[in-house]
Amino acid sequence: MIDDPSVASKEAVEAVLADMARAGDGDRGVIVDSPPGAGKTTLVVRAARALVESGEPAMIIAQTNHQIDDLLERLAAELPEIRLGRLSAETYTPPGPVEALANVAIDTRIDGLADCPLLLGTAAKWARVRDHHRRWTIVDEAYQMRSDALLLVAHLFDRGLFVGDPGQLDPFTVVETTRWTGLSYDPRLNAIDVLLAHNASLPTHRLPVSWRLPASAAPLVSQAFYPFTGFQAGTTEGTRRLEFTTSGLRSPLDETLETARTAGWALHELPARHTLRTDPQAAEAAANLAARLLARGTVAYCERHPDGRAIGPRDIAIGVAHRDQADQIRRALAAAGAPEVTVDTANRLQGREFEVVIVVHPLSGRRDATAFHLEAGRLCVLTSRHRQACIVVARAGITDLLDAHPSTDPLHLNVPVKFPDGWEAHQTVLSHLAPHRVPAAV
Repeated sequence: MIDDPSVASKEAVEAVLADMARAGDGDRGVIVDSPPGAGKTTLVVRAARALVESGEPAMIIAQTNHQIDDLLERLAAELPEIRLGRLSAETYTPPGPVEALANVAIDTRIDGLADCPLLLGTAAKWARVRDHHRRWTIVDEAYQMRSDALLLVAHLFDRGLFVGDPGQLDPFTVVETTRWTGLSYDPRLNAIDVLLAHNASLPTHRLPVSWRLPASAAPLVSQAFYPFTGFQAGTTEGTRRLEFTTSGLRSPLDETLETARTAGWALHELPARHTLRTDPQAAEAAANLAARLLARGTVAYCERHPDGRAIGPRDIAIGVAHRDQADQIRRALAAAGAPEVTVDTANRLQGREFEVVIVVHPLSGRRDATAFHLEAGRLCVLTSRHRQACIVVARAGITDLLDAHPSTDPLHLNVPVKFPDGWEAHQTVLSHLAPHRVPAAV
C-alpha cells in the first residue's frame, strides 16, 4: 500500500528520467509499463522536455493520428517555447485545436521540419522516412505497436523510451501468422515483447498509481488484469461521488443508476437468452441508461471539481465489442434523445477517459466463448475508462458459459503463457459485479 500516491508517482518518473540520462552508447532504451490513467502522457512530456533541454533533438512515435494530435496539444501547452513538428500524410487534415497551435509546424516532408527539435508522427508515417536519424525516440502506446512496425522505424534512432499499457488490447493483423508462431521475431507480437526477447536486460519501470480510476475500481482492475504488477488509485474513498438532482422512479434503470452511484459498479442484468450479436434489448438498455443518467441531472464531485460539475453527454461513453453493435446503440440513443453520447468499440475507446462508462459485456447472449470475446485486453479497456462509475449491461448466464467453456487453444513451443488469462479475468470481474446486480425484466 502506497502512503503518498503523489510522491510514489513522482519518484517513478524521476527514476525513468535518471535511466534515460545514464544511457550509454550500447544501451537500447528504457521501458515503462503504465496502468490505465497512470500519467503516461505526463511522463512523455517530461521526457521530451528533458531531452530537448539537454540539447538532444528527439522524435516521438505514436500509433494513430488521434494519439499524435492529443500529444501535440499537450506538448504545445507544456512546452510553448519549443517548436514542434508534425509529420503527416498528404490526406491529413489537422483538427481545429491543433491547427490553432502557434508553435506547431505541419508538413508531409521531413525536410520541411528541419528546425523542429521535437518531431511527431505515426509509426506508419515514420516508416516512409529514410534519410533521417536522431539518437532518441519516444514510442507512445508501445504495446499497441506490432513488432514489424518497430522494425520498419528502428533505423531512425539509437535508443528509445517505450511507454505503454500491458493490460490493453494487443495489436492485430488480418494476415495469417502461424508460420512465425514461437519465433522471437513473430510480427504478431507487440513491439515491447519482441524488444525484450532480444534485449532482456533493458531497464523496465512501472507507474504505480492510476489517477483516472476511482478507489472503487482500481482494486478490481488491478487484480483482474494486472495480477503481477498491481497498482492503486490516486484518490481515496469519498473523494469522488455522483449525486442526482432529480428523483428517480421505481424502475430497474433507476435502481441500476443508484447502485452505480453508491458502489461505483453496477450489473444491469437482462434475462438469460441466446441472442444475435446485435441484441436489441441490450442496445436499448444501454441507451436508456445513458439517457436516464442525463435526465436525472447527474452531478460529479471530485478533486478537480469539489463543488460539483454537471454530467453532460460528452462525459458518458458506451463501450461494445463490435462496430455493428455501436451503430445499433447510436440509433437507440437518437431515439432516446441522447445522440451526443459517445459509442464505440474497445479498440477505439482505448486511451480515452469519461466520467461514466456503460459496457455491453462481450459475452452477453452468446452460445460460445471465442478467443476474441474472451480476450482480457478487451474487457480491461471497457472497464477502465471511467473516473466515477462503470455499468455493465449483460444477459444472465455468462458465468455458466465460462464454466462450460473448453480450453481448445493449441500449445506451441517457445510461446509463453499469456497473462492475465481471459477466462480468469472475466470470472474475476463477474464475481465482483455479483453483489451489484440489478435484474432487468424484459
